[in-house]
Amino acid sequence: MDEMAVTQSVVDAVADRVPDGRVAVVHLEVGRLSGVLADAVAFCFDVLAQGTPAEGAALEISQPPGVYRCRACGTRMEGDDLLRLCACGSAELEVVSGTELRVTSVEVREDA
Repeated sequence: MDEMAVTQSVVDAVADRVPDGRVAVVHLEVGRLSGVLADAVAFCFDVLAQGTPAEGAALEISQPPGVYRCRACGTRMEGDDLLRLCACGSAELEVVSGTELRVTSVEVREDA
């Protein structure tokens, strides 16, 4: 995935919603099965935020694990790869979570 484009979208979304404020912290959720490298997003954030309300803001990234449910036996399990087998031997796994890619909240500085 193009982490620079993802990061630009995050910065643009924050700037659109806080046009007159100064952002202190952006909270971002990047699921471990999303295909997005959280470290690369963090690396790009400071550069892409320059000249926007998010300039100088901290970026806090949470990385929820992948959670699967076996369609054959109903077992739930965690894992960070898309190629898995259930303990029952089934490969029919449904991804329940871990694909998230969203801004969960934005903190605005009081001096804004």
